[in-house]
Amino acid sequence: MPESAAAPPTTPVPLAALIAREDLGLRQIAGPEAGTVLHWVHTSEMEDPYPYLLGGELLMSAGVLLKDPDRYVSRIVQAGAAALGFGVAPVYDTVPDALIQACDRHGLPLLEIPPKTTFTAVARAVWRLMAEARHRELRRVTQAQQGLATAAARPDPVPAVLHQLAARLGGQAVLLDASGTELSAAGRAPGPEARAALTRLAQVVNPSSAATEEGAHPTPARTEGSRPCPAARRGPADGGETGRLAPASASDAVGGTHLSAYALGGSQGLVLGLATPLREPGDHTVAGVAVVLLSLLTAPHQGAESTGRSAALVRLLLGARPAEAAPLLGAERWIVVHARGERGTPFAASALGAGLGSPLLDPADDGTVRILLPADREVTPQPGWVLGVSAPVGPEELAAADTQAARAVHRAAATRTDLVRHRGTSLTALLSPDEAAAHARMRLAPLADAPALVETLRSWLSLHGSWDRTAAAMEVHRNTVRQRIARCATLLDEDLDDADVRMELWFALRSL
Repeated sequence: MPESAAAPPTTPVPLAALIAREDLGLRQIAGPEAGTVLHWVHTSEMEDPYPYLLGGELLMSAGVLLKDPDRYVSRIVQAGAAALGFGVAPVYDTVPDALIQACDRHGLPLLEIPPKTTFTAVARAVWRLMAEARHRELRRVTQAQQGLATAAARPDPVPAVLHQLAARLGGQAVLLDASGTELSAAGRAPGPEARAALTRLAQVVNPSSAATEEGAHPTPARTEGSRPCPAARRGPADGGETGRLAPASASDAVGGTHLSAYALGGSQGLVLGLATPLREPGDHTVAGVAVVLLSLLTAPHQGAESTGRSAALVRLLLGARPAEAAPLLGAERWIVVHARGERGTPFAASALGAGLGSPLLDPADDGTVRILLPADREVTPQPGWVLGVSAPVGPEELAAADTQAARAVHRAAATRTDLVRHRGTSLTALLSPDEAAAHARMRLAPLADAPALVETLRSWLSLHGSWDRTAAAMEVHRNTVRQRIARCATLLDEDLDDADVRMELWFALRSL
């Protein structure tokens, strides 16, 4: 179909589905056999039906005024008709060979309509197929909308929405920033040529991109609709002076891959890009739902709660004590959480904060995220993250809690544990249980084959080196205690009168 011929806004149906109707007895006798879709049905016995064709229709004729088959077919193709249905009888007993050859030459599918099948029956079958296709499409769109809404409620909403969109449309969904850089993506990526074209489309719907600001002119692309979309916005690069409006969406096709770009609402300069092998009628509607959800998920919000947080920050910057600013945050006691993860999208930290129920977070360049939570908030493991949790503290002790959380996440990473909580202020809390036990086994290795010596040493140290009390506790003679402790000193090659040695051995024995 030529670019100037726009198909009617109806649900297309494959020509093959119409031919498959056995009750009609239709037979294709010329033209390509695959890929043709019908948008309309029209009957005409005009010698030149060109002025009355909308494009995309099945034109039916009995050839009453058929004089020049080649010119007749060429005019039909020029008008953008999808196929020709030729009714056998009453004018012709068979389809003229010249018409068959002309359809093959111009690439127009030609159907033979038998005498028993009326044109009205063919038209009714097309409308029925369109109604069925429309019903299927509405159901698909509805299910896609429900899936996208469910994804938006997940702890990681942005990646979840992109994944759901890519699965529903059977391609890739990617979130691009103002320069065309990929922020997050889901689905199978297109080839390099299609990816480059998608970047150019992003520049079409987002004139604030770096390329446009430097004076480059993006490759022209088809925008949705012939008029400016209601959601079209003035590109920031225009400065509001040229009057040029950036379209809300644009589309193109490269190497069999259909590409679309949609500008997200707000001032973030983000663009949703789609690369799919097919383009169904409802895809634009599904993509529109995703655009709305992603616009909401990526836009900054300034409600009453965020206003209070901003006020607390201003007070701290102006010299207020933490205790004075804490009431604006809505809690008296807090816990600090340190998190380490491998998900490198810009929205991973926000998704983590949403999962823990706090917007008070601080992503660091090394991938660590710090989150501040009210003390009554339960901290649970989060998929893809390793967490370290501090003890509950007041505002004046947040710095100490930050250190506790840092140590806890270090222990969690070392022991490959999803979540480690601060265990207190004792020296034993500085090491994970596994690390402490490993150190104890190495420190007490000379006594490994003598459990009686280990128990005597444990009892003697716990009773502050008292021979008599140790003997009474173990129900042995005090000389036995002396001999065993002397043996321990020899095997360990340590001076057990040294307080530091006693302390180190005591911690080792406790770790076992």
